[in-house]
Amino acid sequence: MTVTHTKAPGDTVANSAAPIDAEKRVKRHRISTRLWHWTNAVVFVVMLMSGLMIFNAHPRLYWGSFGANPDYAWLQIGARRNAGGDQEGYLRVGSIEIETTGILGRWTDDENVAHNRAIPSWATIPSSYNLAESRRWHLTVAWIFALGIFAYLVLSALNRHLSQDLAPERGELSPGHVWQDVKDHARLRFPQGEAARHYGILQKATYLAVLIGLIPAMVLTGLTMSPQIDATWPWLLDLFGGRQSARSIHFIAAILLVLFVIVHLVMVVLAGPINEIRSMITGWYRLPRERR
Repeated sequence: MTVTHTKAPGDTVANSAAPIDAEKRVKRHRISTRLWHWTNAVVFVVMLMSGLMIFNAHPRLYWGSFGANPDYAWLQIGARRNAGGDQEGYLRVGSIEIETTGILGRWTDDENVAHNRAIPSWATIPSSYNLAESRRWHLTVAWIFALGIFAYLVLSALNRHLSQDLAPERGELSPGHVWQDVKDHARLRFPQGEAARHYGILQKATYLAVLIGLIPAMVLTGLTMSPQIDATWPWLLDLFGGRQSARSIHFIAAILLVLFVIVHLVMVVLAGPINEIRSMITGWYRLPRERR
């Protein structure tokens, strides 16, 4: 997942007919977009860190309806004694196993105390093992996250942001156009001048995948893991193939969202962090000068 000129998924692209002042500035982000962006930035971090603490309670993932210690887990993080008798951490995905001592499974805290726990304390909320507290954090901010994306999608459909700004145009889907955008990404060639007003085809594909794919999958699989929701909407269990499958999909979607955020931040730095961050705070963006 890569992005060119980094506009967050909630952005409203400026009207191409809008006048440009002498300093080549355009109004890019509405205040609602900026509030949604920064709120999500905080909410996502809290959800991720509290979710990792919940994962620490049983750091194994399964497919199907059931899963417990004796069952085969397609992903597992843990600690064990090696041939030399020392404790070591490991990550196993399918048949591939990686030694992860000091990072995952077994790590040392700031007081030089070793812990046999899947995710280290600096990456979790709370930092000490507390399943009940992490669930309170996770479920509280999850409602903010879910209601926020629902409101955004409804508004984007009403103001035609999805159809006008994110839906690919016919010419953009041609192999030649897509390949050119891929090459521009590889060369870190960012849009200049008027071209910087609009999303590229890879941007559109990435944002649509996040907005109508990953985030709804996160919300629905999270609901599927709730026994109360399952009693009301049992079709969710059928949709995802069981509670354990929903947990696995939830975890995979979270990892993909983390990768998206990492790429997004890298592109912000490469495209010019002052201009990009300022536009997300004030709403005003300075168009890069066109190459001569």
